[in-house]
Amino acid sequence: MSINIAQLIRVSMVFIPLLLLAGFYCIMVSRNLIRTLIGLEILTKGVTLLIIVAGYVTGYMAVAQSFAITLIIIEVVVLAVAAGLIVNVFRHTDSLDRRNLQNLRG
Repeated sequence: MSINIAQLIRVSMVFIPLLLLAGFYCIMVSRNLIRTLIGLEILTKGVTLLIIVAGYVTGYMAVAQSFAITLIIIEVVVLAVAAGLIVNVFRHTDSLDRRNLQNLRG
């Protein structure tokens, strides 16, 4: 099941921008913090896919894999910290609405 580079680029030119746009849209439009976090995850998955495809096309697959693994590790750390912050915000405001964060003052 061999796929040539032209087909890979053609398919990637459709799906990677769709992932990036869906992630940006979810982050910008949603007021729910969980949906914003999901949008961030979708965005980073699109970037990871872009790194892997770029490495395959250029022939530097080992470098692309190391970048992708590094990105996945950073993504997991950011997700864990953000989820902890969201739980803490929910405990203080009883809501996941982003607009309620303005009421939290130190």
